[in-house]
Amino acid sequence: MVQVIEWVNPGEDEIIWRYPNEVIKWGAQLIVHEYEVAVFMRDGKIYDVLGPGRHTLTTQNLPLLYKLVGGSNSPFKATVIFVSMKQFQGRYGGETQTRELAPVKYYGVYWFKVADPVLFITEVVGGQSLYDAQDVTKFIRAYFNEGMMKHLSTYSIVDLFQNLDVVSTQVKVKLMEDFRRLGLELVDVKIEGVNTTDEWRQRLFWLMQTGNAQAVMQMDTVKQVAAELGKSPGAGMGTGMVLVPQLFQQQAQPIPPAQPYAGGGTPPAPQQPQQAAPAQTQQQEICPYCGKPIPPGARFCPYCGHEIKRCPNGHIVPEGAKFCPVCGAKIE
Repeated sequence: MVQVIEWVNPGEDEIIWRYPNEVIKWGAQLIVHEYEVAVFMRDGKIYDVLGPGRHTLTTQNLPLLYKLVGGSNSPFKATVIFVSMKQFQGRYGGETQTRELAPVKYYGVYWFKVADPVLFITEVVGGQSLYDAQDVTKFIRAYFNEGMMKHLSTYSIVDLFQNLDVVSTQVKVKLMEDFRRLGLELVDVKIEGVNTTDEWRQRLFWLMQTGNAQAVMQMDTVKQVAAELGKSPGAGMGTGMVLVPQLFQQQAQPIPPAQPYAGGGTPPAPQQPQQAAPAQTQQQEICPYCGKPIPPGARFCPYCGHEIKRCPNGHIVPEGAKFCPVCGAKIE
C-alpha cells in the first residue's frame, strides 16, 4: 500500500501540522495543497522543502535526505512539518505605561503570515520546540504583546489617545523587523481602543484643554492648594477647584512689563492686551476623550460618540466632576 502524506482538513487557525509517522518510504505520495509547504527535518535540522503539488518521494526530490541515509533505498526516519502560508488574524490586549508612566490598557487586532518557512521553523517551531499549532499561535501572540508594550511605552498619553491611527502605523513599522527575524510578515496592526485610570483621565482632560503639559504635571500641587483653601470657614470644595483654571491662565498669559518711553511729544497710549474672541474660543472646543474638535455646545462627540459632560453654564467638565473647574458651578 502506497504511503500518503497529506495535511487533511487543516483548522482555520492552524499554522503548522506535523505528520505523525516519522518512518518514510521511498515512493510515498506527498500531497501539498496551495498555500502550504512541506519541510523535512531530521535531528533538528532542515534538509528538504517541497511546495504545492503531488510529489512521489524519490532520491531526486529529496537529495539531501538520500545523501544522509547513505544512498540506501530502505525506509528512513524524518519529521515532516506542513506550514500554512495563509494570512492569519490575531487579537491582542494588555497593560503598559506611557512615557509619563501613565498606566494604559490597550487592545486590538493584527494580521500576519509566514514569509520564510525555513526561518520560521528554525526560529519558532524548532527553536521553541513547538510542534502544535496552538502553542505556535500562543507564542506569536505573547511575542506580539511584548513588542506592543515596549513600543507603546515610548509615546505620550496625549499622542496615544489623539492619534491611534498614526500610532498603529508606527508600531507596525517597528514590529515588522522583529517579525521578519522570525520568518513572519506582519501584514497590518490596528489598535481598537486604549484606556487609563480615572486619575490620568483627569490629567488627560487638562492636557487637551490647556496644552500646558508642565502645568498639568503640577496639578497635584494645585489640588493641595485648593484643599487647603477649602478648609477655611464657609469654603467648600468647589471654591478650591475654581482656582485651578485661574492658576493655569496666569501661567499661560503673563502680564508684560511696562516699557519706558524715550521719544518726544505725547507718549503713545499703552497697548491693550489682545482679548481673546469669545466666539473663536468657543469654536475651539475639543473632545476630552478623542481630542478632536467638536461643535460648540455639542452633547456628544461626533467622532468617538462619548457624551460631553457640561456644567449649567456650558463649560466642558471632566467625567465624574462634582464642580465645574472653570466657573465652580455645582454639577448635579
